[in-house]
Amino acid sequence: MISIARLKPVLAPVIVAGLGFVLFFILISTGPKLDSRPPAPIKPLVQSQVVEMQALQLTAGAFGTVEPRSETDLVSEVSGRIVSTAQGMVTGGFFDVGEVLFEVDPSDYKIALELASAALAKAASEVNFSQKDYDRQLDLKQRQSASQALEDEALKRLQFAKAGYREAAARLEGAQRDLTRTRVVAPYQGRVRSEKIDVGQYVSKGVAVAKLYATDYAEVRLPIQDQELAYLDVTLSEQGIAETERPKVSLSANFAGEMQRWEGEIVRTEGEIDAVTRMVNLVARIKAPYQTRAGGTPLAVGLFVEAEILGRRLPGVVKLPRTALRGDSSVFLIDAEQRLRLVSVNVVRREGDWVLIGDGLSDGDRVCLSAMDDAVEGMQVRIVETLAEVSLR
Repeated sequence: MISIARLKPVLAPVIVAGLGFVLFFILISTGPKLDSRPPAPIKPLVQSQVVEMQALQLTAGAFGTVEPRSETDLVSEVSGRIVSTAQGMVTGGFFDVGEVLFEVDPSDYKIALELASAALAKAASEVNFSQKDYDRQLDLKQRQSASQALEDEALKRLQFAKAGYREAAARLEGAQRDLTRTRVVAPYQGRVRSEKIDVGQYVSKGVAVAKLYATDYAEVRLPIQDQELAYLDVTLSEQGIAETERPKVSLSANFAGEMQRWEGEIVRTEGEIDAVTRMVNLVARIKAPYQTRAGGTPLAVGLFVEAEILGRRLPGVVKLPRTALRGDSSVFLIDAEQRLRLVSVNVVRREGDWVLIGDGLSDGDRVCLSAMDDAVEGMQVRIVETLAEVSLR
């Protein structure tokens, strides 16, 4: 028989293990029972905005270069030596309408005028003499003292004399016009772009001596996309834009180290859509561009400017971030229970990261602004941040 002393080392671990299993089953049977429950759903955190419908002034942006409304090549209509020039007749100089820009020596043209006057007086005398001779021949014919041939000869001399008178009168008019043209006057208020004349220089008829441009107002051609016409009170029709309905435009540019601004108006469209860019040119007019205002800067020709054109005024719209839009024309509203509700809206305009909404929303509606790919109707959300209520302008 195996002795008890030899079995003790073997039995001790078995007994301990058995007691451990018994204790484990007792703990399992007497412990608290777990209640199996599904995990609570996680409500997404979203941003929102409370709607406030307001009137909004639509605008359209464009860029363009300032141009003169009119530019002219100054050409002398007579030949001769220049005897005087205006003080402003230099590159960059200013002049007023009707101002004498330069004068050609009028001596030869005064002599030509005097000769033409003398020729006219001579022709008038010939007409007077021929008329009397013709009247005398008619009287003699009535008395049957002159032949028909003599009457015809007198009539011929009278007609020649009258033709000579008309020719002399035309030459006198031409001489007067040429004398007047020796003084070259400005056709409008403007500025000299370039010139190549001076006192003592000989100029020839028909040769350009300077380039001028008007400064009574300037123009800027502003290309915009044809879709933008829906937001502006302009037309491509032949009636044009009524003077009382011209849209206002604000121009700005960084000039001389500061941001400068000028005000103008849209006066017309160029009537064509560019076949390549699909753009339409609007023409803005700015009055007296070189007259400085308090703290302002002249609007120089050639300056590149940014334009903001005022368009139509909408009575009730709201401006929302583009992330609020679902698809092309829907947004999620958050109701009193903080659940999403999909509604259709009328998108009036898309402006970069913003959209303008017209119909479909009311004052006090809370719009979900966060973009969620898995958002569905009825989903419950948590609002963590509310943007300031809509401030349109």
